Amino acid sequence: MASGLVIRIERVVTAPRVAVYTALTAPDQLGKWWGPVGFSAPGVEFAPRVGGGYRIAMQPPDGDLFHLTGEFRDVHPPIHLAYTFCWIPPDPDDRETLVTLSLEEHDRGTEVLLTHVGFATEARRALHERGWNDSLARLSELLGGPQAATSSTH
Repeated sequence: MASGLVIRIERVVTAPRVAVYTALTAPDQLGKWWGPVGFSAPGVEFAPRVGGGYRIAMQPPDGDLFHLTGEFRDVHPPIHLAYTFCWIPPDPDDRETLVTLSLEEHDRGTEVLLTHVGFATEARRALHERGWNDSLARLSELLGGPQAATSSTH
């Protein structure tokens, strides 16, 4: 998969690495933080194993339910997770992209490094960057602490 346009977000979450990984992968927890502010995830099928798939139903505040799906490419609990990302139905400018999450123990909790690659347009990259920043802020709130964040894109 060509890298195309890239999102790179680093965020420190004030929780142990195992707790962060569980929140990133357990359907009951993932549904509580996934998506931009105002969105909900009423249906989450997410059981990470290499070659396995996932499906997340997303409900915007005003609009119709839609889904995203993908396949797990790399799974190393509680350190690393990588999966493809594809909208159903896709926007005309969407294509399959790749999300990689790496977790490192940090003196203030866990550093989450998110990389999302392969966007066809800057507009789609920017949309996903806003969504990821909102989602990671919601993840941090779910785990009960303040967070420090930096974001850089390429």
